[in-house]
Amino acid sequence: MSTINIIGSGGWGTAVAIMLADSGNKVKLWSYLKTESENLKKFQENKPYLPGVKIPESVEFTSDISTCGCADIIITAVPSHAVRATAKALAPYVKPGQLILNISKGLEEGTHYTLSRVLREELPECEIAVMSGPSHAEEVSRGIPTTNVVSASSEAVANKIQDIMMNPNFRVYTNPDMLGVELGGSLKNVIALCAGILDGLKLGDNTKAALMTRGIVEIARLGVAMGARSETFYGLSGIGDLIVTCTSMHSRNRRAGILIGQGMTCDEATKEVKMVVEGIKTCHAAKELSDSLNVEMPIVNEAYKVLFENMPAKNTISNLMSRTKKHETETSFLHE
Repeated sequence: MSTINIIGSGGWGTAVAIMLADSGNKVKLWSYLKTESENLKKFQENKPYLPGVKIPESVEFTSDISTCGCADIIITAVPSHAVRATAKALAPYVKPGQLILNISKGLEEGTHYTLSRVLREELPECEIAVMSGPSHAEEVSRGIPTTNVVSASSEAVANKIQDIMMNPNFRVYTNPDMLGVELGGSLKNVIALCAGILDGLKLGDNTKAALMTRGIVEIARLGVAMGARSETFYGLSGIGDLIVTCTSMHSRNRRAGILIGQGMTCDEATKEVKMVVEGIKTCHAAKELSDSLNVEMPIVNEAYKVLFENMPAKNTISNLMSRTKKHETETSFLHE
């Protein structure tokens, strides 16, 4: 049995709490608001995010972050925009060497830092690891078979997390490429948002397949330019997560995209979804990163125009389909 403190009681944090408690671990779940913590304890259920899924009686609930600084693993599961502030609040209570596993996805707004970098800045004496992959909270909380990937600064740390997180319904792989694991989990939200826009425009399966295929190429292209390994993006945190978020109605990014494709603004779609839509902010970051690194990302560029420049979504399809002829891969016939 391991002691595990989970920072963030949204759908994903709650789902992981349920999974780990069911595996026999001692779990504490922290909420930012006292009322949220009280409701979780009162109903033994996260009614806003996981209605109908009971939280094990063994889970402890708290809104006092000072009680969360010591455990075998501290798991951070707050939205990307809240990671730095939450880490600052946690910092006085953690000891050197504390293992922190981040399961949130996204890039920090403004700096465009990965969330592990944010955590390293605020918790410099802690051991930081990340986990990502195709894992909707709605399914993990119900014990539906799922696979994820963990990355850490050392194989020993990755293996330790793998041992704790794995169970018969949750299989965990390891990967040394932390940057690639994080970027895949973050950037796929932009493509999932675009997939929703296609659905909102009532386009077909052919169109979505093209979007997903070329989308992962763009993600990998930017990731490699930033120092990640290309093969990571064709694994669980890349193509795996991309598939699930582009095709499932559990995906808040796809749902928001559908509404945008139907004519809503970003703000209107976000209010309708009633959850953080990471793909909107990540699109802004991806556009700025690709411009600064001179990386070609035509899908991201067109998405940016829809989200931030009020271009009608249907116009972007014509722009993408009429681009100059290209080879599919980096290898031309001359090099065969």
